[in-house]
Amino acid sequence: MKFNYQARTKTGEIQSGQVEAVSRDSALNLLRSHKLFITALEEVAAPFYARRLKFFDRIPAKEIVIFSSQLAVMFKSEISPVEVLGTLAKQVKNEQLREKILDMVEKVEGGSPLSNTFALYPEVFSPFYVNMVKSGEATGKLSEIFSYLADYLEKEYEFNRKVKGTMIYPVFLLAVFLAVIGIIIFFVVPQLSQFLAEAEIELSLLTRFLLGASKFLRQWWFLLLLLPLGLAVFLRFYLKTKEGKAFFDKMMLKVPVLGGFLKSIYLSRVSLNLSTLISGGLPIVQALQVTSNVVGNEVYKSIITETAKEVRTGESISATLAKYPEEFFALFVQMVAVGEKTGRLDSSLRSTVDFYQKEVERELDNFMRVLEPALIVFFGLLVGALMTAVIIPVYQIITSF
Repeated sequence: MKFNYQARTKTGEIQSGQVEAVSRDSALNLLRSHKLFITALEEVAAPFYARRLKFFDRIPAKEIVIFSSQLAVMFKSEISPVEVLGTLAKQVKNEQLREKILDMVEKVEGGSPLSNTFALYPEVFSPFYVNMVKSGEATGKLSEIFSYLADYLEKEYEFNRKVKGTMIYPVFLLAVFLAVIGIIIFFVVPQLSQFLAEAEIELSLLTRFLLGASKFLRQWWFLLLLLPLGLAVFLRFYLKTKEGKAFFDKMMLKVPVLGGFLKSIYLSRVSLNLSTLISGGLPIVQALQVTSNVVGNEVYKSIITETAKEVRTGESISATLAKYPEEFFALFVQMVAVGEKTGRLDSSLRSTVDFYQKEVERELDNFMRVLEPALIVFFGLLVGALMTAVIIPVYQIITSF
């Protein structure tokens, strides 16, 4: 960002000009370092074509993975946090992340703990990430903690990438299907309706339905845009409410096939978060509280929050989770119980992570193997029905001559 400034020197001379900095505070600190007394500071508004859209301001997950790996290596060399962040700011290619790192350098130089500095950017660093850093500061194991974080984020990134990759084909099929339907309804059927109006034949129910649907959609085509848009806006605001998200999360877990798949994902996420946090030295109650905030489902969040309260009163984790067999499967509870008895809960949970991640991959592969042919058959039948509705009256006209 660029700022126009006006200032006075020590001798009282008026000085004005322009300075570039990542934030207003950064610009002030920079000017003060030159022994200037600031009297005015205004941000220069960039022309509309040079402004960045917020959508493109996102920092890719892969960048955070690389950043964490680099932090682990540099802290292992016992370099000070300020030097570490300053060095990485020069290496990072993503402009948004670079700006945040430069801002972090100033905060750390000012005496702010590293974990508190990360907490200032919740859109980039999750509560899980911040608490892990806080644990590393308390135990003096920042290098190990950032190694854990890099490994954790890498697993999350690869899993999300695989899920998105498997959805490309179904989305492509849906797009092709909608394009075919659109061509038939908006271009083929209007021509057919004029042709049939001149012919005296009795139309089938399927053809009459297609002609009526085409006429309605051509007259009220804007509903195709307004209804999905309105539904999306409603869901966006409703799902931001606690009640809305809780209702949606609960319903999703009850959907056949998809519910079991989601449960495996959440159990894998709970295992991975808890094992990483406990390995990092966080107390179990605090590890449960952090995990509840990053699990991503209100049902599981409520259960884990209750578990944290029960553990604080002396109850075991496994005993509390056993009350919820629908959400926490017997194998998961048993592995937690074994970890509690042996005093190696983090190791036991890591084994659970491996099991459920493989289970999720298997279920995802099986789901896609069933989904792809099912979509092809479903879309094929719909397109076939539409084509039949078009071809039958044409055939009737031809055979009537």
